[in-house]
Amino acid sequence: MSKTPEQLYQEREQRVMDAIALKKPDRVPFFPCCNLMAVKYTGITPAKAFYDYDAWFDANEKMLADLEPDIYWPAMSAYPGRSFDALQLRQLKWPGGGDAPDHSGIQYTDNEYMKPEEYDRFLDDPTDYFIRCYLPRVFGSLEPLKNLPYFPTLFYAGYRGAMTCAALANPDYVKAIEALYKAALESAEYYRKMAEFDNRMAALGRPGAFAAASCWAPFDVFGDVHRGMRGTMMDLYRRPDKLLAAIEKITPAILQGAIANAKRSNIKRVFIPLHWGADNFMSDDQFKTFYWPGLKKIILALIDEGLTPCPFFEGEYTSRLKYLTELPKGKVMGWFDRVDMVKAKEMLKDIMCICGNMPTTVLQFGPAESVREETKKLIDIAGKGGGFVMSCRSVLDEADPTMVKVWAEATREYGVY
Repeated sequence: MSKTPEQLYQEREQRVMDAIALKKPDRVPFFPCCNLMAVKYTGITPAKAFYDYDAWFDANEKMLADLEPDIYWPAMSAYPGRSFDALQLRQLKWPGGGDAPDHSGIQYTDNEYMKPEEYDRFLDDPTDYFIRCYLPRVFGSLEPLKNLPYFPTLFYAGYRGAMTCAALANPDYVKAIEALYKAALESAEYYRKMAEFDNRMAALGRPGAFAAASCWAPFDVFGDVHRGMRGTMMDLYRRPDKLLAAIEKITPAILQGAIANAKRSNIKRVFIPLHWGADNFMSDDQFKTFYWPGLKKIILALIDEGLTPCPFFEGEYTSRLKYLTELPKGKVMGWFDRVDMVKAKEMLKDIMCICGNMPTTVLQFGPAESVREETKKLIDIAGKGGGFVMSCRSVLDEADPTMVKVWAEATREYGVY
C-alpha cells in the first residue's frame, strides 16, 4: 500500500532529524544543493528564473519530482530581478539585468562599500549609518538618501518636528522612497509565490531543508558586503579593535532577524553560509579571535531558541574541526565543502551531524561509475553509525542532471542501515 503525502513528509523529516540527533535512521538522507540546477534540468534560462517566478517554481517542482530528495534546497536561489532593478542594486550582476548574460548565474561585485574611517559612524549609530551612508552606495535608487539631514536634529524637540521636517521636502527623497516601495511590492510577490511553492511541496510530502531564514557569521557581514575581502583582511592588522567592536555590535541584529523568521516557519533549521573562516583565508589565531566567537554565539543562541543551526563550512575546514567539538551534541548539521572526511567523522561523530563533501566535479562530468564510487565511499566513511546527510560540496548549477539522478539512486542503494 502506497504511503500518503503526510506519511512521506513525516518519514523524510524524521530521517533527517534522526541524523542530526546522531541516530541511525533507516537510511542516509539525501539532500542535493540544487541552487539554480532547475534551470538546466528543465531548459529555461537563468534570466527567466529571475523574472518569471511561476516558470522558476514550476521548474523546481519538476526537478524535485524526479530526484525525490529527503529535504530540498530552498527555491530562493533565483532572486526577484525586478526588485533589484527598482533599487538599481550595485553589489550583484544577475541574469536578465545587472549587466550579466541571460545564461549566467549571479556574480558578486566585491568592493569597500564601507570605508575604514566609517567604523566609528557605524558603532555610534548603526541606523543612521545604514540609511545615510551604506544604502546610498549599494542601491543607486537610494543615492539621494545620503543628503538626508540627521534625524535627531529634526525631531529631538518633539512637536517642533512638525516644522523642522520641512528639510525633508525634496522630490529626490520621494523618488527614493517610491523605488523602495516598488522593490518591496515585487519582493513581497516573490515571497508569496515561494510560500505557495513550499506549501505545495509539503502537501506532496516534501520537507524543505531550511526555514525561509538564514543568517551570517558576524565577521562575514563585514567581509562580504561592507568592507569587502580586501578591506576586511587589512582590518585584521590595521584596525582589529574596530572590527571586533563592529562584529559585537551587529550580532544582536543578525540573531533577531533569523530567530523571528525561523519561528514563523514550520521548519526549524537555519542555514548559515560561512565565507571567510576557511583555512586559506585567515590564520588559526585570527579565526579564534575574529571568527569563531561570533559564529559560536550565533549557533548557541539559535539552539537556545529550539532551532537547528546548519552552517555551511565553505572552503577547506579540516584545521577548524577542533573548534566544532565545543558545540552541544546532536544539535547541529554541519555541511562541509572541503574537509578530510575521515578526520571529521573521527572528531565529530559524537558532536554533530556531518553533511556534504560530495565532489561537484564528479556530478558535472561523471561518469556514472565514478558517481557511484564516490557515493559509496562517502557513506562508508561518514555514514558509519549514523549522523550523516548526503550532500554536495557546493551548488549544483553546472551539474549534469543525469549524474545527479545516479547520485540519488546510489545514495538510496548504499545508504541503507
